[in-house]
Amino acid sequence: MSEDRTIDALVSRVEALEAEADIRRLQARYMFLCDTPNPEFGVRDDQHRIDLIMELYTEDAVWEGVGEYYDNQFGRAEGAAAIRAHFERFWAAERNPALVLNAHYLTSEQIRVDGDTATGQWIHMQPWLFSDGTGLLRSSRLSNSFRKDGGSWRITRTRTENVFVAPLGENWARDYPAASVLMKP
Repeated sequence: MSEDRTIDALVSRVEALEAEADIRRLQARYMFLCDTPNPEFGVRDDQHRIDLIMELYTEDAVWEGVGEYYDNQFGRAEGAAAIRAHFERFWAAERNPALVLNAHYLTSEQIRVDGDTATGQWIHMQPWLFSDGTGLLRSSRLSNSFRKDGGSWRITRTRTENVFVAPLGENWARDYPAASVLMKP
């Protein structure tokens, strides 16, 4: 192999590794912004949170829940305006009981980069705790797509499929914060 071809091959490999790292951070940031209480420093309210989430998506992105459980629960939102409306319905609605804890855990990561596009799969676990002491544990498979847009990786598709939803015992979590200390200066 010539020196030029060796350098080209190494550059290509480094670019793929950098893309994987960028996509990993992008997906983790999305999940972090969806946590309750929201731990992102400086987030003023849920509208600001939604603005930050929308920065992660392309204008033509799709957000969808699929499969026998998520089809009817989440549906499909096509385009940035529809995705924004999806998140506004989720956070703007007065929940009764209120959601007081929600944390996202990602595992079983698989990221495949092909030039300026990529796909990623994860399994996701998410405990929910409500103000009345009830809770549930939700697990889903994520099959997402990404594209380099304006020099940065962005989400072009979030696709989530239920693995299971299980009730948790009443008051299963006793020690949890009302607000994240990460939000304080």
